Amino acid sequence: MGVTGPPGPVMDRDEVDRALARLGAEHEAIETSLLALQDHAGRRLLEGAELTGVTKERWASAEASITLLWTYFDAYTDALRGARDIRSRRRWSSREDLAELTELLRGESVTVAGTAATANAPTLHGAGRLSHSFSLTTLVDRMNELYASSLDMVVTADAVWSALPARIDLLAAELQRTRRLAHSVGVRPGEHPAGDDLERITHTLTALRKQVVSDPLAFWVRAQGSSAPGGGRPDTTVYDREARALEDVRREIDAVLTVRQDAEQRLVNLRDILSRADRTLAEARTARGEVLAKIAATEVPVVSGPPTVLQEQLATAAEYRRHAQWHRLSPLLESLEQKAEDELLRARESLTAVTQPLAVRAELRGRLDAYKAKVARHGLAEDPFLIERYDAARRMLWSAPCDLRVAGQAVLRYQQAAAELLTAPRVPEQGGPQDRRGEQ
Repeated sequence: MGVTGPPGPVMDRDEVDRALARLGAEHEAIETSLLALQDHAGRRLLEGAELTGVTKERWASAEASITLLWTYFDAYTDALRGARDIRSRRRWSSREDLAELTELLRGESVTVAGTAATANAPTLHGAGRLSHSFSLTTLVDRMNELYASSLDMVVTADAVWSALPARIDLLAAELQRTRRLAHSVGVRPGEHPAGDDLERITHTLTALRKQVVSDPLAFWVRAQGSSAPGGGRPDTTVYDREARALEDVRREIDAVLTVRQDAEQRLVNLRDILSRADRTLAEARTARGEVLAKIAATEVPVVSGPPTVLQEQLATAAEYRRHAQWHRLSPLLESLEQKAEDELLRARESLTAVTQPLAVRAELRGRLDAYKAKVARHGLAEDPFLIERYDAARRMLWSAPCDLRVAGQAVLRYQQAAAELLTAPRVPEQGGPQDRRGEQ
């Protein structure tokens, strides 16, 4: 391209020297950054990986940008070297030298030949042009833009690869240990839900690691409002979910291991509880016969026999223990322990219900004797009227069968008579108890 003249006023020597110093510093900084990008571990991994998805698309664009960066940098280097050569011709540059330097330093003096990279680069004015001209300042700005986008892609991929695969591998190792432990206690796929969960977690982690390695950018959450390269964090949603699922399985396996350790003692306790329930039911049946023989006109609940299904399940639990089927024994023991406690409670309630009439009779007997003792303390034990009512109530309570309703009324009449005597004013001896017989 022809040059029509320097852009704007011709720079003086001081302006030229300051511009060369600034451009030289920028050149050194850009070169350092490009070399660091070239040696970046993330870039080397991207070059050697079999990429897929969004990472494959972005890396193709980033590679073109990096190639274009070096093309721009080489052109920038040549232009800066040419300007330095002109300035070094003589100590005091001539006006022609200053005009040429002004064109080089301020004008669109850098021509970049068109390549496949430049033709597809989004930062160029139009695609398919044979060459493009830039000022050194514009070229620096474009290199900074390309460097920032390329570095962002490289840093992002490297951050995901640095974070997720190692964590997935650690979780996979823990998964294998859990699988071996689960196998030792009989927790296997198709036989126990925890075994199915382990199988699913294994497949998920395998697929996750493959996806992370081939398409790391698909697992990146960009920070809102951040424009810095690599601003964001790896997306660990799937990993965290599977880690929680594995922890749930581990707790279940631990529960099964606890069953293996405590199974014998728990079976002994179960047999003891069911035995106590059976004895209580037997006592209730015996008490029912006694109630039917000794108590008249009362409803006595029927006492059921011990449930055979619990004994059958207990035998099944013992069989599971003998064959080390801990994953089957664990839920069965938990169910049996609750059912056994419920059965013992039912037996106790049955005994209480059956013996209720005997308890009522005992309470009436105790109340009758208590009032007799109270009457005796007040010197009324020999009162014929009270003796008559006491004897009537006692005959009813100590005879078989005992009618509790009638006996209760007799005890109440004795109480009432005793209460009247105890609260009535004392009268002379001749107006004693003989005068109250007609009250009956």
